[in-house]
Amino acid sequence: MTRLPTLFLSHGSPMLAIDDSPARRFLQNLGKQLPRPRAILVASAHWETMGGPAVGLTAQPQTIHDFGGFPAALYALQYPAPGAPEVAARAAELLKQAGWTVGGSETRGLDHGAWVPLRLMYPEADIPVAQVSVVRGVGPDGHEKLGRALAGLREEGVLVIGSGSLTHNLYEFRGQGIDAPVPAWVSEFGDWMLAALSDGRREALLDYRKQAPHAARNHPTEEHLLPLFVALGAAGENAQAQRLHSSHEYGVLAMDVYAFS
Repeated sequence: MTRLPTLFLSHGSPMLAIDDSPARRFLQNLGKQLPRPRAILVASAHWETMGGPAVGLTAQPQTIHDFGGFPAALYALQYPAPGAPEVAARAAELLKQAGWTVGGSETRGLDHGAWVPLRLMYPEADIPVAQVSVVRGVGPDGHEKLGRALAGLREEGVLVIGSGSLTHNLYEFRGQGIDAPVPAWVSEFGDWMLAALSDGRREALLDYRKQAPHAARNHPTEEHLLPLFVALGAAGENAQAQRLHSSHEYGVLAMDVYAFS
């Protein structure tokens, strides 16, 4: 069985599901460029738990429209992929072996951090999908260790995806257009992340809050960057990062996609 890379996807605004953009077009082609996984496990910024990670165990996950104030067409979209309860249970087992206290949900569906990019990558919705949460109050180091516990899934045909956003400060959104100019505080943070990831500076990355320029301005809270560290950890000890895509939406959302192998 082919060993799969891990991915970090910037899912941006829910409007990625319907509005044309470079990031949308890239994701529409990405699934065709990867070996076909037997299942997908997504660590999404939009599922946070306390005390430890949780996994989604439902066999038929619903499409969660976990956002408000968007056009009706967005709420009509569905992503009826089957669940992957066996993969979720395997992930829970690996996490427990690594010392985590792990919860589970028999009812949770797929939030938009999962279904929006997957609907573009795999529109047939024929690959089983499960989710694992990020843990509130646990930083990059903890999420890298969480990912490392899941690394064995790559040998089992499971595509591990961290879905968040390379930059995510919605307080800076002022109604600007999707192609608005990119402020320096956004581009400088993205440039630092690219250099640190490309050079394998893991310690600097784990300390990005202090070392990266404008870190707190780009991430007033960390949940949208933590999935990157899950993907990094799940790629293993000597993971090599490759930026597959870079663009910006609304000026303040960096839509970078990284692969780790």
